[in-house]
Amino acid sequence: MTTAFYLLLCLPLLLSLGLRRAEPKVLCFVSSGFAILLSVEPGGAVLPWALGMTIATVGLYERFRRYPA
Repeated sequence: MTTAFYLLLCLPLLLSLGLRRAEPKVLCFVSSGFAILLSVEPGGAVLPWALGMTIATVGLYERFRRYPA
């Protein structure tokens, strides 16, 4: 596994750092941790990674929709 692969698995956590509330950050942290742990088997990290990306994307969408620049 390369560093870029681990950064890709931690992408939900990195995106969630831009959110204001703590709950999505914790959920993305847990899903990124599960993705790293389950990446031992091929395809094992897909479900936790997709769940974390969904949570981070919806959270960022709500933040930028609610607070325009």
